[in-house]
Amino acid sequence: LDFLNVLLKEEEGEIKDLTYLKGEQLGTNEVDRKAIFDLYCENEKGEKFIVELQKTKQSFFKDRTVYYATFPIREQAKRADWNYELKAVYTIAILDFVFDEDKKEPNKYRYDIKLTDIETKKVFYDKLTFIYLEMPKFNKTIDELETRFDKWLFVLRNLNKLDRVPDKLREQIFDKLFETAEIAKFTLAQIQSYEDSLKYYRDLKNSLDTAREEGVEEGREERAFEIAKEMLKDNESSEKIVKYTGLTKDQIERLKGNEG
Repeated sequence: LDFLNVLLKEEEGEIKDLTYLKGEQLGTNEVDRKAIFDLYCENEKGEKFIVELQKTKQSFFKDRTVYYATFPIREQAKRADWNYELKAVYTIAILDFVFDEDKKEPNKYRYDIKLTDIETKKVFYDKLTFIYLEMPKFNKTIDELETRFDKWLFVLRNLNKLDRVPDKLREQIFDKLFETAEIAKFTLAQIQSYEDSLKYYRDLKNSLDTAREEGVEEGREERAFEIAKEMLKDNESSEKIVKYTGLTKDQIERLKGNEG
């Protein structure tokens, strides 16, 4: 959501909500080639977004993106009493290669494509957009990042090389992204441990939300201590307990003493 907002803010304004849709799309009959999108979602206005990541150069990749765009277009024809009005469709391709025809433009890494009139260069139809990001051309260093969009491209380009979150990217959205990237590398045992910790967090959040609605401050703290006790039994670190309960380190140390 954040990535699409910085990518399309000049055209779209703010996208407030996204619904993730099924990634596998079937053709009009059984013999048609199907499409499997890396990411397919819809915003609150019914506009569709396809995001494709392509690591290696592929013949007819542009053809493929155009073909993929036909699926969310055809989907809209299923409504009753349809008058042919379409919602916008966006296809975003994040590429780990450069098209041969673009190599003479080493500093241009973003290409925004719409149906335009050849002579006037004016947009003829603005509801079909293709955006190609040629990531090898994006070579800004961490100190050269100026915009949020710069930061997103830097992360996409360098995530596999970074062993920590750079100070310049210390924002909630990037912290969350780095955390998610780490989870993707977990072993099964680590995933189970993470899920257990996440359960503590969700239990606590639900309790705090309920207490907040009822205005019971005492009940919130009591539930936080209950969660902390359970985490201590599982030998979780004080730092993690602080993070998930909101209790202070002193409160947890006192709790350890009492439990001991």
